[in-house]
Amino acid sequence: MNKSIIVQAFGLIGALLCANSYALDVKLNPEQDGFNVKHNKRMVRIERIQDQSNLVDSAWAKTSRKCPPFCPQPMEVAPGVIPAGEQEVFQFMQNKVNTGEGVLIDARIASFHQAGTIPGSVNIEFKVFQNGDLNDDLEKAMHIIGAKRRDIGFVDVTLDKALKSIGLDTNKHGYWDFSDVKELMIWCNGPWCGQSPAAIRGLLELGFPAEKIHYYRGGMQMWEIMGLPVIKPE
Repeated sequence: MNKSIIVQAFGLIGALLCANSYALDVKLNPEQDGFNVKHNKRMVRIERIQDQSNLVDSAWAKTSRKCPPFCPQPMEVAPGVIPAGEQEVFQFMQNKVNTGEGVLIDARIASFHQAGTIPGSVNIEFKVFQNGDLNDDLEKAMHIIGAKRRDIGFVDVTLDKALKSIGLDTNKHGYWDFSDVKELMIWCNGPWCGQSPAAIRGLLELGFPAEKIHYYRGGMQMWEIMGLPVIKPE
């Protein structure tokens, strides 16, 4: 065999071995390099960027935004809601999203979602849960999270609308059965973004159980800073 071919072959093997060992340098945690998460009908690999000189996009490096509305959000959105960091998101993806027991919700407006989202996420805009009125978007969202529509009579619906028209609280809890819902992990653009907290508060007003809601406060900004993958919806 030609010596130059042998040298090239050994060089290629060496490069692959080096690349493989380098790939282990930036892990999700000390025990885990990565995993796959369900996104629509395919699996997407969750691994961190291995280039240790990589820098976050300038859009996510911005330190100052006008407050209000872009104010630092509390870790505890509401009593009973579970705050989450990246490790908890990883566990949720593997144990809840992949099994169909949980839904990872991108609560941002559609244009943000279309620009790039966290793998495994579905886009349900925060406004869908805020209003509480029965409409196609809310019906679709409730189907995704496993809520069932109660059999509400015409009189009840009419009374709710009349009460709302004069600024009084309506019987929003009566519309939905949340007894068999999935667990939710809800996120938006980052610690300064109020969209996912607004979605969470809207769900709670509708009667969704707080203990089944996880809040990823870090959102897209921290996800990007950690060098984690972002994909565009298909």
